[in-house]
Amino acid sequence: MKLIDYNNVEIRQVEQIVLRDVNFTVNSGEMVYLLGRVGCGKSSLMKTFYGEVPIYSGEAHFLDYDLSHLKRKQVPYLRRRIGIVFQDFQLLIDRSVEENLFFVLKATGWKDKRVMRDHIQEVLSQVGMAEKAYKMPHQLSGGEQQRVVIARALLNSPGIILADEPTGNLDMETGNDIMQLLSAIQQAGTAVIMSTHNLEWVARYPGRHFRFSDGTIKVEE
Repeated sequence: MKLIDYNNVEIRQVEQIVLRDVNFTVNSGEMVYLLGRVGCGKSSLMKTFYGEVPIYSGEAHFLDYDLSHLKRKQVPYLRRRIGIVFQDFQLLIDRSVEENLFFVLKATGWKDKRVMRDHIQEVLSQVGMAEKAYKMPHQLSGGEQQRVVIARALLNSPGIILADEPTGNLDMETGNDIMQLLSAIQQAGTAVIMSTHNLEWVARYPGRHFRFSDGTIKVEE
């Protein structure tokens, strides 16, 4: 099943062309890597997926949404169907792990507190953090914080995980643990789109590669 389908898309920020002639597809359960130097447009492409950067021209479909004609009121509903994993974690530092996840569920329309608590334990177990629910972010290692971020991304059972340099702030061993987790999520049927500079991950965990260069994207064989 095709989840993303971009045809001849142009992306601009402040009237400056970032990417042109973008032809990009992602299917269910794929691992997709976005490769290229800093500033080449990887993050800009990802931001178009969740409505932060508009589509300037071309045809762009993401899940059931026509991004070329996306209405502002549709954006929150679109974002509920995506899991986002950031390099710098972006956890609420004044709340425990459980409270961080509870905040997201409440913000996305969950009501029953018992169901919410049970679901939080379920996703924390999935990422190996069930015993750390009571801890504050500063009490966790970088790898543990990233596992919590992945749990947060999984809360609403997304069809796609967007991971923007998810191992960028981690050492190689910890980064590999995170890659194993993302790979397991992908193999279970959730598409993972990941921007990275680490070609070792690309070699170790197979997927399709898109190379960003000079304002264009090309598929690497």
